[in-house]
Amino acid sequence: MKELSSRILTGIIGIFLLIFVISNGGIYLSSSIFILSIIGLREFYEALKSIDIVPMNFWGYVFALGVFMMNIYGDVSIDFILILVVIIVLMSFLFEKRVTIQDAGATLLGILYIPFLLSYVYLLDGTEYIWLIFIIAFGTDTFAYITGNLLGKNKLAPRISPNKTIEGSIGGVLGSLILTIPYSIFFRIGPLWKVALLTIIASIISQIGDLVASKIKRITNIKDYGFIMPGHGGVLDRFDSIIFSAPIVYYFISYFLI
Repeated sequence: MKELSSRILTGIIGIFLLIFVISNGGIYLSSSIFILSIIGLREFYEALKSIDIVPMNFWGYVFALGVFMMNIYGDVSIDFILILVVIIVLMSFLFEKRVTIQDAGATLLGILYIPFLLSYVYLLDGTEYIWLIFIIAFGTDTFAYITGNLLGKNKLAPRISPNKTIEGSIGGVLGSLILTIPYSIFFRIGPLWKVALLTIIASIISQIGDLVASKIKRITNIKDYGFIMPGHGGVLDRFDSIIFSAPIVYYFISYFLI
């Protein structure tokens, strides 16, 4: 009961923080993405150390800082930052004997997985489309949880996440549609069939993101990535679906809705 209360309280605080950050955007949004990236990278890298992979944390943090500076000043391309960090990491692998190919690969994977994919949230700053990322991802999580508990019988991926069910997965997609369609009607985002298609695709992708994070936890033998969010675990426990759905939403909107 205490854990449930902590989870609910943290969730309510998180919703208010999210509304404040997204509504104000700019420095608030870019700073939040930077903080989440740093914490998420640390969680990811620390998890891998349990299986004797030692990523170069510093260069992951440098890339996250570069993305933050790019968002603030806009003069530097994210491609340039990424290429620069990739070259530096590979040079470290070349010249430092203690750095293995697994260490270098894990460093780059963390960079692409967390700060790079999260950077797509900022690209929709100041538009009504940005909320679709969170409505779809969190709506999917919530409705999948409720539907799975009420109707779930068939396991979705028992070896990765034994509590997830096919019924819950379908409920997550349908639940996200229930949320995005009224939102799109109110803000005149359309046509609605394209919004529905985006929702279905992004909802499925967000669930894949959840499963990827779960598989990493299973491989590294950890229960949660962290404890920064009482009742919810770490940043990667809460934002795993956002990380995957943000670029999908951005590119779908860029090519098919705008």
